[in-house]
Amino acid sequence: MLEAQDRQSQDRQSRISTRATGTVGIAVLCSRVLGLIREQIFAGLFGAGKNLDAFLMAFRLPNLLRDLFAEGALSTAFITTFSGKIATEGDESAWRLANKVATLTAIFMSAVTLLGIIFAPQLVDLLTWGQWPADKTALTILLTRIMWPFMLMVSLAALVMGMLNAKHVFGAPAMASSYFNLGSIIGGVSLGYWLDPHFGARSLVGLAIGTLIGGLWQLLAQFPSLRRVGYKYHVDLAWRDPGVRTVLTLMGPAVIAASAVQVNVLINSGFAAGLGNGPVSWLNIAFRLMQLPLGIFGVAIGTVTLPLVSKSAAVGNMSEFRAILASGMRLAFALTIPSAIGLAMLASPIISVIYEHGRFTAEMTRQTAGALQFYAIGLIAYSALKVLTPAFYAIGKRNTPMLISFLAIGTNLFLNWLFTFRLGWGHRGLAFSTSLVATINFLLLYALMWRHTGRLETRQMLIALGKICIASALLAAVCWLANHWWLNAWEQMRLLQKSIALFVTIAIGAVVFFGAAFLLRLNEVRDVIGILAKRLR
Repeated sequence: MLEAQDRQSQDRQSRISTRATGTVGIAVLCSRVLGLIREQIFAGLFGAGKNLDAFLMAFRLPNLLRDLFAEGALSTAFITTFSGKIATEGDESAWRLANKVATLTAIFMSAVTLLGIIFAPQLVDLLTWGQWPADKTALTILLTRIMWPFMLMVSLAALVMGMLNAKHVFGAPAMASSYFNLGSIIGGVSLGYWLDPHFGARSLVGLAIGTLIGGLWQLLAQFPSLRRVGYKYHVDLAWRDPGVRTVLTLMGPAVIAASAVQVNVLINSGFAAGLGNGPVSWLNIAFRLMQLPLGIFGVAIGTVTLPLVSKSAAVGNMSEFRAILASGMRLAFALTIPSAIGLAMLASPIISVIYEHGRFTAEMTRQTAGALQFYAIGLIAYSALKVLTPAFYAIGKRNTPMLISFLAIGTNLFLNWLFTFRLGWGHRGLAFSTSLVATINFLLLYALMWRHTGRLETRQMLIALGKICIASALLAAVCWLANHWWLNAWEQMRLLQKSIALFVTIAIGAVVFFGAAFLLRLNEVRDVIGILAKRLR
């Protein structure tokens, strides 16, 4: 009887997870598409050269710390603790914790913002390894100082998102990043044109201010949903609280673990800065495209899975914990393996259609496509890590990702040197080493999670991977035929003709993959198709 109830609970949680993942996925899709439009506009206005390099490097600094503190360590630690509070002590206790953490975050991030503005020259030198000329460095420092407060806004936005996700409100916070992109596009381009109608270096100041407009919009857009779930903020400086200590205790290892990724970003930035004008932009655009399916699928699944596994772990239901975690990873594999194949095999026409306008040339397309092909290799591991890594904090094994991250730093440094300079792959080597490091991280963490939990439905995982690989082979055949028949002359095609050919290829590939996966009885794909069918009725 108890086993039957347990299975029913797991099935219900799986359905909730899949449905919520779809909601988040659609919202994130909107955000990622707007992000692509934002990147497309910026690339068309400036090309992939000196000015865009300076803007992207300046934005990388606050964005790097946002990933480290806000959407990384803080978000994971807070959601884990907040979800546990709701499950064990109720909403009132959880809201008190939220007030304390929100006050602490606002004060701490304000101080970090002030320090970042003061020490911007040193931070830029750290990122570029002092290899850029004086005028490019000075421009980057100016843009960094303007955009640094973005980190404060987005840290608070991530905290609000965590509260809403723990209350099973996923759509509104996932849509919030769309407002960031809208603010950046509308505000940034308008101000940039006002400052310099020819969009020279001066107009970059307008784009930087637009980033702040977008960050503020991202925060404020979530407030109505937060009020609806019953939250009312008031300043609370009583930080000597068990809940706050738990958040900070979880954050420590999480910051160290996430800092490995950020240290790798610093290392990659230094290598890229030494390759001249262009590689910083090529890598950034390629990574953005790789993040499109990662955000739609990997981040969406991880966002939905974390509060569920946190609550299961809080009440000691490890059977449900394993089922939700394993299901989340299988769903991530089912959605990102075909995405990786499509990005790798159709890289050049995809980048050409999206970016090859204005000052973005065919040569820039070829260089960016080379990076995207190597980044696509790591997409599968990245998406699975979005689901797997936070689960260690839910079961109290917070030091495990931290220890693995130390290995990642040394591995990344060695692989960067090997592929970029020793083998002469240039910026492509940086993308390939990034993918290899992500894959190694996932394999090690999966093995350790399997050891911690006793089992992780590995047999079902291998069966699912086998079915996914069969369906993906058919998808790869479609992409191969497209490249040799109707996309082989993409450089000579007009934009409309090229866009139609690419759209038809992607549509046929999607139908072939999902149709084959459905016939092979891949449960995760069947769940997705079932939810879509219900919504279309």
